[in-house]
Amino acid sequence: RVAHADYHRWASIVRSPDDLALSARCRALLAPGEEAVDHYRTALGLHSHGTRDFERARTELLFGSALRRLRRRTEARDRLHSALEAFDSFGAPHCADQARTELRALGAPASPTPHATGHPTTRLTAQQLLVARMAADGATNREIAARLALSPRTIDHHLRGVFTRLGIRSRIELVRLIAEGDEGEPG
Repeated sequence: RVAHADYHRWASIVRSPDDLALSARCRALLAPGEEAVDHYRTALGLHSHGTRDFERARTELLFGSALRRLRRRTEARDRLHSALEAFDSFGAPHCADQARTELRALGAPASPTPHATGHPTTRLTAQQLLVARMAADGATNREIAARLALSPRTIDHHLRGVFTRLGIRSRIELVRLIAEGDEGEPG
């Protein structure tokens, strides 16, 4: 808080929209829950008058993450997709991966990057991918449920979602798709 206060004083003197936006983002990071939302909105408004597009994308990533924790799914998804698109265009794979992780935690599929293989499993949430891999390895719904401390009905629900998102109808097709996806991953 002391460091932010010093930075904010400096940014207020300089009057740079970029520096004022970073100050507002810092204030958002220090604020509890809903209070942070207004500071993120202020930061994004200031970023729109600045020149640091990468910092704007970082603000959108942090804002999307905060919105996800506040269970504001639609706005979180929009912010995270915007950040992901920007990071992909900047060639910043580490930041893009962070945005994808947030989208998966939200339960939203992350759009594949231009550099990605575009494998169908990129449409799955993190939980769906985990369940799909276990099923492809031959585990029954009950075995998967026991390993993940979930009910067999929940596993059935996840597998139905997997089948729908992948456009498949059987575990045999699932095994093939997962094997293809694993072959394309660096070892």
